[in-house]
Amino acid sequence: MAAHESILILNEAQIEQKINRLAFQIYEQNFEEKHVLVCGIAERGYLLAQKIYNKLKEISDFELQLCEVKVDKNNLHATEIKLNPHPGDLKDKSVILCDDVLYTGKTLAYAAMPFLEGGAKKLQCLVLIQRNHSTFPVQPTYIGMSLATTLQEHVSVKLRAEEEEMVVLG
Repeated sequence: MAAHESILILNEAQIEQKINRLAFQIYEQNFEEKHVLVCGIAERGYLLAQKIYNKLKEISDFELQLCEVKVDKNNLHATEIKLNPHPGDLKDKSVILCDDVLYTGKTLAYAAMPFLEGGAKKLQCLVLIQRNHSTFPVQPTYIGMSLATTLQEHVSVKLRAEEEEMVVLG
């Protein structure tokens, strides 16, 4: 692939299909739960979480709550992880932690800390794209697509209200 060549991997309709499938998988794995907290890592992970949350509202009878997880991705070990809004007591809640792309697993590992420390009933991770380069012991429960990439390639997920696409950038 040339230095700046990009290849469209998923278009808007295909991303929507992935989101629908992921939401149904969450419902199937959590149908007995009373309260499900859908959390997304800011920015694109939160946009993905919003889409999953909206689909779950259509198909499930969970008590649902949406939360944004704010972390400094460039300084994970020295940053405070903020939950907005704070979900309160986590002991009776099943948490779905969402991010757009899983590369090394480091961001998901750090973002999971408040839920582990808060005693969440269950913690599951969801990613739209898994790149298979994990260096941290993070294995998502829900995967939209596994993508074999080189370390030099960059995966960009664009989630917006008007257009969605996922591209691999060289």
